[in-house]
Amino acid sequence: MDFYQTDLTQLHDDLVNKKISATELTKETFDHIKGNEDQVKAFINLNEDAAMKRAQEIDEAGIAGDQLVSGVPLAVKDNILTKGLTTTAASKMLEHFNPVYDATVVDKLNKAGYINVGKTNLDEFAMGSSTENSAFFTSHNPWDLTRVPGGSSGGSAAAVAAGDVLGALGTDTGGSIRMPASFNGVVGMKPTYGRVSRWGIIAFGSSFDQIGWLTRTVKDNAYLTSLIAGNDEHDMTSSLKEVPDWAANLNDSTSVKGLRIAVPKEYFDDLDEDVHDVIKAALDHLESLGAIIDEVSLPHTKYGVPAYYILASSEASSNLQRYDGIRYGFRAKDVKNLEDVYVRSRSEGFGEEVKRRIMLGTFSLSAGFYDAYFNKAAKVRRLIAQDFDDVFKDHDLILGATGASTAFKIGAEIDDPKKMYMNDVLTVPVNMAGLPSMSVPAGFSAENGMPVGLQIIGKPFDEQTIYNAGYVFEQTTDFHKEAPKLGGQN
Repeated sequence: MDFYQTDLTQLHDDLVNKKISATELTKETFDHIKGNEDQVKAFINLNEDAAMKRAQEIDEAGIAGDQLVSGVPLAVKDNILTKGLTTTAASKMLEHFNPVYDATVVDKLNKAGYINVGKTNLDEFAMGSSTENSAFFTSHNPWDLTRVPGGSSGGSAAAVAAGDVLGALGTDTGGSIRMPASFNGVVGMKPTYGRVSRWGIIAFGSSFDQIGWLTRTVKDNAYLTSLIAGNDEHDMTSSLKEVPDWAANLNDSTSVKGLRIAVPKEYFDDLDEDVHDVIKAALDHLESLGAIIDEVSLPHTKYGVPAYYILASSEASSNLQRYDGIRYGFRAKDVKNLEDVYVRSRSEGFGEEVKRRIMLGTFSLSAGFYDAYFNKAAKVRRLIAQDFDDVFKDHDLILGATGASTAFKIGAEIDDPKKMYMNDVLTVPVNMAGLPSMSVPAGFSAENGMPVGLQIIGKPFDEQTIYNAGYVFEQTTDFHKEAPKLGGQN
C-alpha cells in the first residue's frame, strides 16, 4: 500500500467497496513498515498479532459508510497509554510497563474502529527535540537517514513521512508535533489547550501538554483531530466547547482572499537563509491568493525559551516524582535500604536529559529561588499570551517558520543542551499561550533539499481558520505530494 497515493477518504471508499479488505491493508502496512524499519527506526513496539486479529474482526463485521477510520492502520506515540500494549515513554524507567486502561484518545479511536499498528519512538518522557534522548535508539529522518526526525514525536513523524501510515498520534509540549512535522515534510497540528483530553498520556508539563496528529494531508488531520477532540470527565482541563466537523467545513474554504495574516518580525530573527527563502515564498504565495500580510511584533518572543524551560521543567519535576522504584516501573537491584531504592532507581532509570530537567525544575521551585525563577517565568508567560491577544485583535492568523533550520545531523547538537533547546524558539510561545498551531509543508531547502514547515497560529479554539488556510496552501502547491526516496538521495 502506497500511502502517498491515497488519503483517508479514498482508503475508506476502497474498504467499503471491498477493493481491499482491512486484513489485506493491515498486512501490506506491516510489510511496508518492516521494509523501512531497519533504516527509519520509527517504532518501539509493533502490534502485529493484535492488529491482524482486529482487522479480521472488522472484515467480518463489515465497515459502515460513516466509519471513516474503521479498518485503517494508524500509529500511536509511546507516551500515550494503550491497554495490553507496552507503553514505555522511551524510558528504561517504564521499559516493561503494560497499562491496564486506554487513554481517552485511544478509547475514542477504538470505538471508531481504527487499527493500532504500534507505538512510535520519542525522546524519553517527551523531553527533547531529536529522539536522540530515547533510551532505546534514535529514529532517522526518511528524507536523509543521517539527520534527526525532530522530537519529541520524531517516531510518529518519521512513520508518516516514510509512508508507513496515514497518521500517527503525537504530543506537543513545546513544539513536539510541529517541529517533527517541519523536519519530515508532513502536517502536524497542536490543538488549543483543552481541546483534546490529556487523560492517559504520561505527563511532562501538564499545563503545556496537548495531543494531536501528524498526517500527510490537512484534510486527514482535520478529520482525525475532530475524532479525538471533546470534553472528557476524566480531564478537568478539557473544554466543554462543541467540536466542529473541521474536515467537512474545508469544502467551504476555497480562498484566503481578505484573510488578515500577521507575520511577526521576531520570527525572522536568526532564520537560516534557506528557511527564510522558503517561508518568504510561502507568504508571497498566500498574498498572491488575496491574503493581507502585515508585519507585526511579538516583543516577548525572545524570553519564551528560558521561561518555558523553567516552567515545564518545574512541572516535570513534580510529575516524575511518582517514579520511585516502589509502585511500578524500574527498580534498582541489590539495594540496601529505602533511600537506596529511591536514589538508585531514579539515577539508573532516568536518562541524562530527564535528570537535567528534574534538577532544573526542583531548583526553580525550591525555597529561596521560587520568586527569582518560577514566579518570574510565570509572569513572562502571561506577557507572551498578551502579545498574541494584542495581535489577534486585528488579525485572523499569525504565520512564520516552524523552525529556524531544517533537520540537523544526528549527533550534531546532542552534547549542547542550550543549542538543542533553542530549536523550539518559534514553537514554544504557542504552548505558553495555549493556542492552536499547525505546521504544513512549505517547500524544500535550496541548500540541502530537506523539508521546511510553515507554522500557522490561530486564535483559541479557532482550529477551523488554521485548517482552512493550510488546506488552501496545500491545494495550491504540490509540496505534500513529494515523497522521500528512502535510502537514496532526495
